Amino acid sequence: MSQQLPLGFESNNQPGSDSMSLELKRPLAVIDLETTGINIASDRIVEIAIVKIMPDGSRTVKRKLINPEMPIPPGATDVHGISNEMVKDAPTFKQAANEIKMFLANADLAGYNSNRFDIPLLVEEFLRSGLDIELNDRQLLDVQRVFHMMEQRTLSAAYKFYCDKILEGAHSAEVDATATLEILEAQVKRYPQMGASVEAIVKFTGEDQIVDFARRFVMENGVEVFNFGKHKGKLVTLVLKQEPQYYDWMMKGDFPLHTKQKLTEILNRTLLKKN
Repeated sequence: MSQQLPLGFESNNQPGSDSMSLELKRPLAVIDLETTGINIASDRIVEIAIVKIMPDGSRTVKRKLINPEMPIPPGATDVHGISNEMVKDAPTFKQAANEIKMFLANADLAGYNSNRFDIPLLVEEFLRSGLDIELNDRQLLDVQRVFHMMEQRTLSAAYKFYCDKILEGAHSAEVDATATLEILEAQVKRYPQMGASVEAIVKFTGEDQIVDFARRFVMENGVEVFNFGKHKGKLVTLVLKQEPQYYDWMMKGDFPLHTKQKLTEILNRTLLKKN
C-alpha cells in the first residue's frame, strides 16, 4: 500500500460480472479483514472490506479502516501496509459495529479462509462491542475450501488460475474481497457439479456444523463434544454435570468470547433440562 487511504467509503450500484453465474436467493456479503495478527481471541481488525452482491447482480462495497486500540505489530504492517499512523483517527470497531452489522443484515457470508479466520474474528469483535450477531440462519461459504478441494493453491494463485489475472494489491482488504468474489463466480462456471446456489456450494464443500468458531466444540451425532484437552471426545453436557468447575476454568481462561458464549448456552440448556 503506497499511500494513505481514506478512513472508509461505500460505493453503491457497482456493476456485476458481465454474466453473473451465482444464483442468489438473498444478498451475499464477501468479507476480508486485515488485522493485527492471527489470534482470534486477542488480535483486532485494522481494516474491513465487504463486497455485497444482490440477487439482481448489483453490488455495494463498504470499506473501513479501524482503530484496533492496540499497536499494530511491524510484521503485520509489512503484510497489509496499514500502520499505526493510518488508523489513529479511524473509528474503533465498537463505533463502527452497528453500521457493519446493519450492512450484513439478512446476507449470507463468504470469504477466503473466512470460516476459520475472518468470520470468527468478526464475531469476536461484535461480542467485545456488546453486540451479538446471529449466524445460525446464514450460509457461510468459504471459497478457499472449494479451491483446496479442487486445486490446492493460495489466493493469488487461485486468482491467476480461475480468472487468468495477476492479483495486484494483495493484502488490501477490498482487493482481496473483490478477488475472492471473482474466484467464486469462476468456480461456479468451472464446476457445475457443485451447483450455483450458496446452499448447494456449502453442501458440496462439506462444511462442518459449527458450534463455536474456534472449534473447541464439535457436533457428533447431533450433540456437542469437546474437541480439545483432557475431555476431547466427551459430551460437553456430561462434563459440565460431572465436573462443573471445568466451566469456571474455561470462562476464566484465554478462550474466545464466542466459545464462552456457546459454553454458557450449553450449560443453561443443561440446567433447564435438569430442572
